Amino acid sequence: MTKPAPPNIRATALIGGHWTDDGLERRDTVSPVTGEIIGSFPLCTAAEADRALQAARDAAREWGATTVFERIDIFERAKSVLHTKRDALATLITYEQGKTYREARGEVDEAIAHFDEAITGCRDLEGKILPSAVPTCRNYVYRVPRGVVVAIQPWNYPLAMAVQHIAPALAGGNTVVMLPAPTTSLVGFQLADCLVEAGVPDGVLNFVCGEGAVVGDALTRDERADIVVFTGSTATGKLVAANARNRAELLELGGNGPTVVLDDADLDKAAAGVVMGSIVNAGQACTAAELILVHEAVYDAFAERLSQEVADTAVLGDPFDRATTMGPLQNEATAAKVDAHIEDAVAKGATVTVGGARSPGYPTKLYWPATVLTGVTGDMVISHQETFGPVMPLRKITSEAEAIQLIDESQYGLASAVFTRDVGRGLRFAERVSTGMANVNLPTVWSEYHLPFGGCSGKGSGTGRVQGRYALTDTFTELKTIIVDLGE
Repeated sequence: MTKPAPPNIRATALIGGHWTDDGLERRDTVSPVTGEIIGSFPLCTAAEADRALQAARDAAREWGATTVFERIDIFERAKSVLHTKRDALATLITYEQGKTYREARGEVDEAIAHFDEAITGCRDLEGKILPSAVPTCRNYVYRVPRGVVVAIQPWNYPLAMAVQHIAPALAGGNTVVMLPAPTTSLVGFQLADCLVEAGVPDGVLNFVCGEGAVVGDALTRDERADIVVFTGSTATGKLVAANARNRAELLELGGNGPTVVLDDADLDKAAAGVVMGSIVNAGQACTAAELILVHEAVYDAFAERLSQEVADTAVLGDPFDRATTMGPLQNEATAAKVDAHIEDAVAKGATVTVGGARSPGYPTKLYWPATVLTGVTGDMVISHQETFGPVMPLRKITSEAEAIQLIDESQYGLASAVFTRDVGRGLRFAERVSTGMANVNLPTVWSEYHLPFGGCSGKGSGTGRVQGRYALTDTFTELKTIIVDLGE
């Protein structure tokens, strides 16, 4: 493809239907792909957070009174706008986030799919008439909006995860204040603009941007927010939960995607699955395969096959090049963490068989090749923390029971995978493992938009479920009971 020109976007906040930056300090957005400035955004403050929350509160009652079909009309228009702007949005996502253009187009499609799920979900919201002990009484139970939603998005999927928050929130009749990650604020701004074009009423969607420690803290502490939704790191998620103070919350947090290769696994299929689970979005996914637990009987053979699979399929380069399968990391903090995890592992005895250091000769220093580590042990940081890069650490196990125990002991409980030729064995493993999602003979990143997505309780991977009807029914609406005495 012909490489598209970089964008030049001047983002502003959207509060109560008005685009504004109020003379705020601005920050440039630098592309991880080229190192060029591709736009700028305002650094909002607690004052803008206050105004946005009040605008959402003022619009909440009227929006909550709209019919499901009025909301569906807006979602259909939103889908059309996103489809029309698909190429421009994908170009922006690639320049601002760093993923391949092919993946970026897929992310736009995913955003459209989340609107489809919201349409289905709100159309199917049902109430009940429950029995009464009194013959003249009728007991009605149905779902109503909770009110105002604060939705904070991550930088790894800046469009799809924003819609994953916003679409079911609006479908349930709530108003929204959205806050993107600072490094992908331009994508958030463009999404807000698309929704305004689709006809979302003033105040129903509000967009602010800036530092999470300033704007995010002000939004999540404010009791005008009835629901707090956050996707991001476990550490930040704990701060968000503390600020929410027992209000409704939906937290989708970290993971390290433990992938288990049992002694009877199809090693070719397992190697392909691990690579797919590790290089999608350059490993910057909460479900990425970041800990590979391999049975000792097949460890050496699998390590060899995995290294060859990486060499054959993990092509680092210009994300607009069709041959590229992996672009740069999104930001220096993430790249530095990958550096540190690799250095720690090697210092403690691990061996790099493929990759192992940043790749020179690119426009930025954020290009990290797919990396395979063998000889990984439990005392290495990479064994128990989220790396968020294209690194495949292979840790030897002696049994299926040991794999279960290691995953049980992990602080994370989001997604796992197991590879085995015995499907019954795989299913039994998946039922026992302490993760909210478990795949058999599929990579950890595999999911579908209508399926519930989230971590198991008691761990650091979050609470609640996104995707499909689950967020709509479990988080964005609540039950209301009305008892009517019909008289004699």
